[in-house]
Amino acid sequence: MERNDAIEVCHLADPSATEALGRTLAGRLSACGNAGQAALLLLQGELGAGKTSLVQGLAAGLGISEPVTSPTFALAQHYDTGSGGGGAALVHLDLYRLEQSAAADELFAQEEEEARRMGAVLAVEWPERLSFRPDGAWEVELTHLEDGRRARITPPRLSLPRSGPAGPR
Repeated sequence: MERNDAIEVCHLADPSATEALGRTLAGRLSACGNAGQAALLLLQGELGAGKTSLVQGLAAGLGISEPVTSPTFALAQHYDTGSGGGGAALVHLDLYRLEQSAAADELFAQEEEEARRMGAVLAVEWPERLSFRPDGAWEVELTHLEDGRRARITPPRLSLPRSGPAGPR
């Protein structure tokens, strides 16, 4: 995911700074979604880099009060504000355990469809498991540093609606 068009590179001193970045991104992402299209965030970084901490902040910024945990074993978690308005839903997808790209592609397609139906933000951990790079996605790459983490934030490549993977739906 190393790209030169990052709009922001920031230092995150601790998990609370990572969560604060997630809250900031919530505003950007909720402004991106529209009817029939989910806002998409791809999160890349090694184990323990802070992907789930960022999603916890994202959920808080979307108005979700339910505790957010890593969906590594469940693969996907769905969250809603529960208030009937004033926030956006969240679908949190973790592709780490899916070694076959076809399985990752299929799960992504199912969860993207559900996120669209819900009007949710779709946050995807380990997007490198996919056989394709989804268009229209925000990307965050988290890297360990001696004194915290670095986050590289890249805006969507295209503003056109995504068609999804070429595989089965």
